[in-house]
Amino acid sequence: MTPTRRVLIGLAAGAILGIALASYAPDTAVHVADAVQPLGKLWLSALQMTVVPLVLALVVVGANAATDAAASGRIARRALIVFIVILALGAAVAALAAPMLFALFPRSAALTDALNHAVATHAPVAAAPVGWADWLGGIVPTNAIMAAAQNAMLPLVVFAMFFGFALTRIDTTRRTLVVGFFQAVADAMIVIVGWVLAVAPFGVFALILAVCARAGLHMLGALGVYVLVECAIYIVVTALMLPVVRVWGRESMSRFAVAIVPAQIVAASTQSSLASMPAMLESADRRLGYPPAVTALVLPMAVSLFRLTSPVQYVVSASFIAWAYGIDLGVAQLAAGAALAVVISLGSIGLPGQVTFIATNLPVAQAMGLPVGPLGLMLAVDTLPDALATLGNVTADLAATSVVAAQSRKDDDA
Repeated sequence: MTPTRRVLIGLAAGAILGIALASYAPDTAVHVADAVQPLGKLWLSALQMTVVPLVLALVVVGANAATDAAASGRIARRALIVFIVILALGAAVAALAAPMLFALFPRSAALTDALNHAVATHAPVAAAPVGWADWLGGIVPTNAIMAAAQNAMLPLVVFAMFFGFALTRIDTTRRTLVVGFFQAVADAMIVIVGWVLAVAPFGVFALILAVCARAGLHMLGALGVYVLVECAIYIVVTALMLPVVRVWGRESMSRFAVAIVPAQIVAASTQSSLASMPAMLESADRRLGYPPAVTALVLPMAVSLFRLTSPVQYVVSASFIAWAYGIDLGVAQLAAGAALAVVISLGSIGLPGQVTFIATNLPVAQAMGLPVGPLGLMLAVDTLPDALATLGNVTADLAATSVVAAQSRKDDDA
């Protein structure tokens, strides 16, 4: 049985028991919720304790990897720029659309109260930016260690980026030692997260039982809303790749859409961008006629560094938490979350599935000043839209290849 299936079973069992208690024995339900919620909070705390060192290490290593990739030639540098711009576009669309879509659904006050009781943690959460002046002033930390202690993820990531890029300017031997150290830190944190996720079915069972015992069906309805909005925005950003190809790649939208269908079919059926690579190469080389020198470099880079739906998912998750708690997100909060989502998405490629969810969504929510407790429940259902996520990633990989190919043709014509 896969880990995802075990977590879903834990979610279903806890939800059924919690709803049954809430429906037929409300007084007992409250006592049961009080008894099991410390177990759920303990599991959440175990997940949260790894995030700061993991994110710091991933960004330092990712900055070095991006620098090495950019140093390999003009096509690689151009591809990196295209990746970042498209990721920023996806994050911006999610930041604009997610709060509006969630606002279309009624929110239960009982759900907010249940979340406050069942999944609140005592870990410090950085204050949300309230305006552009505060946001800009808080980007660069005065004390990186204090930023880490306060879970101020955006300034911590900025420091990690500066540190990572600075390593590329020192002696190669020393750089290799330091990068190796941070890679070892990241690997060790991933091992710890793996241990914690091994008991995820029990942690999710305790969390959902405590929430459903207090809120009844409202929590399951809220998780359904989360999955629905996430799927809708995945479809929107995937469709946006067509105008990107037309405007930036100078490619016919209809020709591009028809040519990439085989790769999209493989992506949706396998839920793996890597498994879709042969189909993507065939679409780019034979159907679209892009230069082999471009496709042979850009598509492997895209699979290694670039996932369009990753920052989208981080921003949607944070927006869901804000909706569930009745928190209105300001422009500065959304900007901070979107910016951090783009940076983290570049450093998190290659992490194991559920490890990625915790290592990426948690810092984005913290950067926006939001509670992170509901992430333990969202982890259980976030794999449901995976087919649409992979479909969007593969479409974006080919769109980025189209843009780089168009720019390369301009160089050749010049």
